[in-house]
Amino acid sequence: MQLLSTRYGGAWKVQTLHASSFCSTWRADGVVGTLFVKSVPAHQEHILTAEADGLRAIAATKTVTVPEVVGCWTDTDQNLTVLALEWLDFHTMQNDAFGKRLGQALAALHRVPLLDGAGRFGWHRDNMLGGTRQRNHWSQEVGMTGWLEFFANERLGVMRENLAALNAAHELLATIDQVVNILPAFFDDGYIPQMSLVHGDLWSGNWGSLARGTPVIFDPAVSISDREAELAMMELFGKPPPGFWPAYCELAGLAPGYQWRRGLYQLYHVLNHELLFGGYARSAMTIMQQLLTGRS
Repeated sequence: MQLLSTRYGGAWKVQTLHASSFCSTWRADGVVGTLFVKSVPAHQEHILTAEADGLRAIAATKTVTVPEVVGCWTDTDQNLTVLALEWLDFHTMQNDAFGKRLGQALAALHRVPLLDGAGRFGWHRDNMLGGTRQRNHWSQEVGMTGWLEFFANERLGVMRENLAALNAAHELLATIDQVVNILPAFFDDGYIPQMSLVHGDLWSGNWGSLARGTPVIFDPAVSISDREAELAMMELFGKPPPGFWPAYCELAGLAPGYQWRRGLYQLYHVLNHELLFGGYARSAMTIMQQLLTGRS
């Protein structure tokens, strides 16, 4: 691959992969070892620079393993932006020991003291949630007020705007508005979201295990958010591995009200799937009707 030869020198052997629906991917073997390589047209460089930013942010916490960012650059001659990551060999590991280690690592990530944002929710840049640009404007306020502002505007509000632009059904849009209008009711148990760095898109396809059971997470959509939003995503398409919940709760705890808020946080991702793929409007309506019935 000329891109890698130009960057690192030497000859490279590449194998095309189909690991992403949103960019081209390869396995590349050459002078700096084996890499997992992604590329997008240069005008979409934000997709990969945001991913590199998120991986580096998680790595800096020293809590959970992520693929090392070897390089991220734009090749103007080929009009491509490239992200080169260390190649990791994943192994099937869904036993209690792996689940415990994943729970401990994620709890540690969520408890890392944060300076970014000065107590507010958001992130210093937008990033990608699958194929959707995830907006991360900082909240104006801190604490509960800041979280409600952020989740209403930067999460459900943005999804509503995107769906409206695609001429989504009026009923769907109106019901999103109803949920947004009662957001404070989902926190009437006294739970106050704390600032946590979250992976942001942690479904079962975005975590894995190394040979000795070390958990790895990848393809992040990071932000400083309520950690419960992370946990809810882990339960949307599948569930955490055995042993996860006791280990996580021992270190980080879990408020009883999470059971109510889980559907609220899952709604964001279901709406994103409706936006990306279609066919999820009915699921979104079912979630919202349950939310409105339980918290109206």
